[in-house]
Amino acid sequence: MTSTTQAPQSGARTAHPEHLGHVIFIAAAAAMGGFLFGYDSSVINGAVEAIRGRYDVGSAALAQVIAIALIGCAIGAATAGRIADRIGRIRCMQIAAVLFTVSAVGSALPFALWDLALWRVVGGFAIGMASVIGPAYIAEVAPPAYRGRLGSFQQAAIVVGIAISQLVNWGLLNAAGGDQRGKLMGLEAWQVMLGVMVVPAVLYGLLSFAIPESPRFLISVGKHDRARQILAEVEGDHAGLDGRVREIETAMKREEKSSFRDLLGGGFFFKPIVWIGIGLSVFQQFVGINVAFYYSSTLWQSVGVDPTDSFFYSFTTSIINIVGTVIAMIFVDRVGRRPLALIGSVGMAVGLALEAWAFSYDLVGGKLPATQGWVALIAAHVFVLFFALSWGVVVWVMLGEMFPNKIRAAALGVAAAAQWIANWAITASFPSLADWNLSGTYIIYTVFAALSIPFVLKFVKETKGKSLEEMG
Repeated sequence: MTSTTQAPQSGARTAHPEHLGHVIFIAAAAAMGGFLFGYDSSVINGAVEAIRGRYDVGSAALAQVIAIALIGCAIGAATAGRIADRIGRIRCMQIAAVLFTVSAVGSALPFALWDLALWRVVGGFAIGMASVIGPAYIAEVAPPAYRGRLGSFQQAAIVVGIAISQLVNWGLLNAAGGDQRGKLMGLEAWQVMLGVMVVPAVLYGLLSFAIPESPRFLISVGKHDRARQILAEVEGDHAGLDGRVREIETAMKREEKSSFRDLLGGGFFFKPIVWIGIGLSVFQQFVGINVAFYYSSTLWQSVGVDPTDSFFYSFTTSIINIVGTVIAMIFVDRVGRRPLALIGSVGMAVGLALEAWAFSYDLVGGKLPATQGWVALIAAHVFVLFFALSWGVVVWVMLGEMFPNKIRAAALGVAAAAQWIANWAITASFPSLADWNLSGTYIIYTVFAALSIPFVLKFVKETKGKSLEEMG
């Protein structure tokens, strides 16, 4: 998909107050893709142990079923831009909504483990599409004066989706008497958990019919009159609409189509700046953040926490994730990217180290000793808080800013691919590593959090307050 980050010319209008409510609705509707991104990524947390019992599988096979969705994510993210440039942003959203719906129904009614994995891949493809199309569409439709704030809707929707999925799982588990395989509506509770996603998926599809196509896409396919109408709706009906259309056309002609070949150079295959982007993506995942969202219920149950309580703790972790994200959104432009990343790295290392210490104790009566149990629980929330207020937001902000114009699109694609691969590696390896040594697993995550500190200090440059052109 073509870049959407060019700055508006000084003559560009901002939305009139009477249009702002309409623009907020459009951005919120598009961000439903982000909500589904978070919901689908996290809902599996409530089904892990039930799937293990239902299909009698070991940790390695179970991990592949959980992690295989990330393969679909990578494919969806890689292809969404081309699809959106060919058929439009709205059609792309509608395809994603259909895939989310199909995945929810299929995951709730699997015949066997293999087709559950297949439906997970379908859902992953939709996640990948939503991760690309939502931010791009919002950036293209939002008036310049509100672009930053409206753009934050996507990240906010993701963390809310994670929290809501955990809350729904907790409610359904209670309704099933605390048993993930208890009966609900003729199905096992875990099947209902996965099937409930039909509701937001259908809502996303319906909302996509209520919002306009991107003016940028319409101009790219020669529909200038319709583009003017939409610009008037979101920016105000003023005499400068023809100028805005010409401005967008000019910006699109100026943009360079970067290719993978442009990234090559230096002594280690890629240019150094590309390796820094890959490093940010890998460190973001190798601290083990997605273990907190894919496996937290399983983790707490493994150290003796009651299943219902484990689901509640997963929900409270998600609330902390929202709080941290809001903090990052407030301070990322005030404090800067590097300071937030460093603060986050220190906080994550402390939280992970305390978890490793707590998990090093033997279980007493099937549970951690009281002190170690409380330390583990508090440290897990500290870890998520410091991740959310730093690396969770900062990495995506920096990846959008740090690359020179000539290679931005291609470099961002490589860095995002590295993130999905690293996410898969952590997700697929955790059950087996936890069976080997849970404390040792958290020591590994602690080491990566600690190593991220010298990485940021030595290689990462501050991008706060710099124009995208200065990155070139």
